[in-house]
Amino acid sequence: MATAEQLERAEELLAGAGLRATAQRATVLAELAAERDDVTAQQLHERLRARGERLGLATVYRTLRLLAEAGAVDVLSHHAGELCYRWCGDEHHHHLLCSECHRVVELVDCELDPWLERVSREHGFVTTGHRLEVSGVCADCR
Repeated sequence: MATAEQLERAEELLAGAGLRATAQRATVLAELAAERDDVTAQQLHERLRARGERLGLATVYRTLRLLAEAGAVDVLSHHAGELCYRWCGDEHHHHLLCSECHRVVELVDCELDPWLERVSREHGFVTTGHRLEVSGVCADCR
């Protein structure tokens, strides 16, 4: 089960994202915060159930969707057939994703803006944002 400190931190993040801090949401977010890399809703649900939490799978999916829509968590699509979720920092960043062990590395240095501005202008677009996921194999898995 999540510690009181983890739940308090999760409740603060929920409030900061403009979401009502229910016990179930705080429990899901606290468990997500403990994840080093990323996790699917199914994996998160299994971990919570193994810890004795009585949350339904639909509640986990709904909570993760709400958190993603509020911008409180990142959604990654590198896991075949299932979205993955990660609690990341607030600053603009991108991800390196290991296709073997699913390790996630946040890249905070972004040098894409000048290139995006140029190609957007060339094609008559106005860039409003971007996300980048780079898949590969980490040093441990090679």
